[in-house]
Amino acid sequence: MIKFKLTETISIGDGQPLVIFAGSCVAESLDICRTIAEKAKSACDKLGLPYFFKASFDKANRTSATAFRGPGLEKGLEILATIKREFNCPIITDVHEPEQCAPVAEVVDILQIPAFLCRQTDLLLAAAKTGKPINVKKGQFLAPEDMKPVVGKLESGGNDRVMLTERGATFGYHNLVVDMRSLAIMRSLGKPVVFDATHAVQLPGGQGTSSGGNREFVPPLARAAAAVGIDGLFLETHPTPEKALSDGANSLPTEQLFNLLKNIKDIHELVGKMQ
Repeated sequence: MIKFKLTETISIGDGQPLVIFAGSCVAESLDICRTIAEKAKSACDKLGLPYFFKASFDKANRTSATAFRGPGLEKGLEILATIKREFNCPIITDVHEPEQCAPVAEVVDILQIPAFLCRQTDLLLAAAKTGKPINVKKGQFLAPEDMKPVVGKLESGGNDRVMLTERGATFGYHNLVVDMRSLAIMRSLGKPVVFDATHAVQLPGGQGTSSGGNREFVPPLARAAAAVGIDGLFLETHPTPEKALSDGANSLPTEQLFNLLKNIKDIHELVGKMQ
């Protein structure tokens, strides 16, 4: 059986509700994070879906040196801790360097490894050492079966609570496509799988100094992934995506979140009855 605890009250995997990871790309401000967390948690509570707030304290791989990266480690963790306390929701955030893992693990509930860094052994081992669940995004440059050694690195570090996330594969220049087979292939490695519905529609570097995106394809791809079979859904959402400081082009407007999650929940439950 593929299943483990993410927190004391939330499990992911076989027979479990779909877990939702949703928030802004970057922690722009405490007020923006509050707005998003309130809407996302309310939607998930109404639907009976477990919810993790997501935001990054630093986006170390922005296209341009002048692009907004985030509030930084100290201020970012303060924002995440405040959201966790005020909304009573667990937190997921990404780490980029081994030395970030320990302090981040003191605040958040899940450590996330960015796609570009998914093979960095020192980062994986440092994350594993914290004992926190780990969500690894499959690199855009990797086949799904290539995640087996990634899982092996984390398990060699003493951590078997690993999730694998599909976020699209490079398809020529400035484009990503999703091979839905990858969800089944990665799950065959014995780990829960998550679908990142918003980065999957990203157009990397497509705007010259920033990435573009086709957010209108978020709902159909999310529905397709749910039909294939997923354990979690990852979404970046913003009240005004056109004003977002990072990844606005592929962020889902927060007002659309409830209806999409309802559709995905229905599909997920139907697939569960078929299996």
